[in-house]
Amino acid sequence: MPGFAAVPVALALCAGLLTGPAVAEPRNECRAGPWGCYGLYAYGYSLGLHPFTSPHAVRAQLTDHFWLFPVSGGCAGRIRAGARCELLGGNPVEVEYIGNDFFQINTLPGHQLGRGMHIRFAFSRTLGFHTLTVRAWQDRPTDCTGEAFCNTVNRVFAWGTWRVLAQTLRFSAYAA
Repeated sequence: MPGFAAVPVALALCAGLLTGPAVAEPRNECRAGPWGCYGLYAYGYSLGLHPFTSPHAVRAQLTDHFWLFPVSGGCAGRIRAGARCELLGGNPVEVEYIGNDFFQINTLPGHQLGRGMHIRFAFSRTLGFHTLTVRAWQDRPTDCTGEAFCNTVNRVFAWGTWRVLAQTLRFSAYAA
């Protein structure tokens, strides 16, 4: 009897003898990726046709020449995983990961959007056409990202800023 064992468990739950699963808390593992976390935005931008350039080369072009980043502020010319710096406007970030075809930053305390926002910049190529995908997420909303007006302004600003980055990489990818 396949459902027979479930009946005593259900009765024990109702009687308070067993406890059910705990209410899910916000994840602390949001550094690893957006799955199960509070998503903020995801945008894709064409970088044009670069049939002889790999996604790795485009990522390296940006992380080795970080002044190409439109809000690089006080960050070094070459960024490394674990590095901390201030983006334009005094917004501190940490470089969380640099992979073969992506890099990811995390906002730190003092950032205008709050701490704990992860932003991943991923590069891909299909039939010679390169794409930049920018995705942002958090473990839980901040005062800004949890409020509709501020979150909308953040999304619009991010879309425009990452569009400038895509336009810059459209041309600098030829040097990669």
